[in-house]
Amino acid sequence: MRGSDFAELKAFAAVAEAASFSRAARHLGVSPSALSQTLRGLEERLGVRLLNRTTRSVGPTEAGERLLDRLRPLFAEFDQAVQEVNRFRDTPAGRLRINVPRLAASHFVGPMLGRFHKEHPGVELEVVVDDTITDIVASRFDAGIRLGETLERDMVAVPLTSEMELAAVATPEYLAAHGVPETPADLGRHRCIRFRWPGGGDLYRWEFECDGRGFDVAVEGPLVVNDTSLMLQAALGGVGIAYMLDCQVRPDVEAGRLQRVLQDWSPRFPGFHLYHPSRRQMPPALRAFIEALRRPQ
Repeated sequence: MRGSDFAELKAFAAVAEAASFSRAARHLGVSPSALSQTLRGLEERLGVRLLNRTTRSVGPTEAGERLLDRLRPLFAEFDQAVQEVNRFRDTPAGRLRINVPRLAASHFVGPMLGRFHKEHPGVELEVVVDDTITDIVASRFDAGIRLGETLERDMVAVPLTSEMELAAVATPEYLAAHGVPETPADLGRHRCIRFRWPGGGDLYRWEFECDGRGFDVAVEGPLVVNDTSLMLQAALGGVGIAYMLDCQVRPDVEAGRLQRVLQDWSPRFPGFHLYHPSRRQMPPALRAFIEALRRPQ
């Protein structure tokens, strides 16, 4: 059906229901003459007279009655469909797919899930934990969470944290036995817990900064992992020095279970952001999710 077909049928139904061109024209927001011309065009195209017209009244012919009987349930279905779409505009509802790295899932998303679903029971939330760099548009996600330095420029980014920094940590017992590194060059004589990027990627080269200039170091050690939670457990177990985001190790540092080293060499960088592809007509479910993430836990 062409768009003009729908408009003509809608016009016919309005006139037949109102039994008046003037009343139907006011309802549709057009002039009576334009409405009359539309109906004549429809009748000519169908080759059937749909309306009986007199100077005092308008009513459907037998063919018009049959057409009207078929159109009524169809237009009711159209109206219901539009009302369901309007629910998405006015109230957080429907499906919401979010792509997040493991750290963001445990630190930001997990703690707010219970509260979010109590406040927005109409939202079906799907959270996919994924440490790779995923194209959220191609993979049909509504939004994702990443560190700011990895975001594409055409994305709308909402900051979730302030700047972050990397932290080199080890247990006090390990440092007592092996010494405290004073510069990144000293790591060559230490047991470092190495990280391999998810998906079988390269080993991470530890990034440092001095006098505003960045550089990286390829470290050695007895353990390679691709999960930062496992790296933290290994560091707490005394395996060696780990290099992780400060937010992950802060509780253990404050409790004395781990000790920071090389802190003056740790670079700072943009923190976590929620990102999505468009500013226009943001779904209420996504807006509610962002508000819940940014609310203090």
